[in-house]
Amino acid sequence: MITGLIAGLLAGPALPGTALTLLDPDAPEAQRWVRDELAKAPYQAAQPTWFDRLSQSVLDWLASLTAPDGGAFSAWVPVIVVVIVIAVLGAAWLIFGAPRLNRRSRLGVELFGDDDRRSAEDMRRAAADAALRADWSLASTEIFRALARGLAERTVLSVSPGTTAHDFAGRAAQAFPFAQVRLSDAARVFDEVRYLGRPGTEAGYRELLTLERELSAATPSLLETPALSVPR
Repeated sequence: MITGLIAGLLAGPALPGTALTLLDPDAPEAQRWVRDELAKAPYQAAQPTWFDRLSQSVLDWLASLTAPDGGAFSAWVPVIVVVIVIAVLGAAWLIFGAPRLNRRSRLGVELFGDDDRRSAEDMRRAAADAALRADWSLASTEIFRALARGLAERTVLSVSPGTTAHDFAGRAAQAFPFAQVRLSDAARVFDEVRYLGRPGTEAGYRELLTLERELSAATPSLLETPALSVPR
């Protein structure tokens, strides 16, 4: 219809008293004019949206769910299918609970004053790489961070913004009483290397590494759900 209208306007006689002349475009030029015309806003607004197409697809699928014999039962097939799907989803919700967010996305990004989104495994690798270079200061701080992030990933405890190394050590000692003294020593080493500029040592790193591995495999005696409170 649009093509015929355009062709009629172009091929029609000139109006009396006007300068309009007869246009005779070739086929490619006429196609271009048609495409330009269809690209205008009124024609684009009339196009079905993605929601229209999706809705129609769902309706077509439901309409296809009919019994082979075409009896009265066929009209109930779509309703029965929808009810079954809802029942299955409801049962899955009751059995498995609400979908869980990615564990890493639930963890805080701040760790001992730094914006750190790495996993505990990433920090362990960073500590090992630093140890290979004999950078004991970096190796010590990274393995202590891995210890804290590992316990957070296991939901043993969480580290909130503002939590210090000693805050963490004190709370971790509640879950692992057998390591109370070693946790306190580890926090002290971390603070000395990280904030006081004291160089780390291989012996200090080895002690932190052993502690991190032991607590990663140990069963805590206390699980915490709330975040660590920051002293005021």
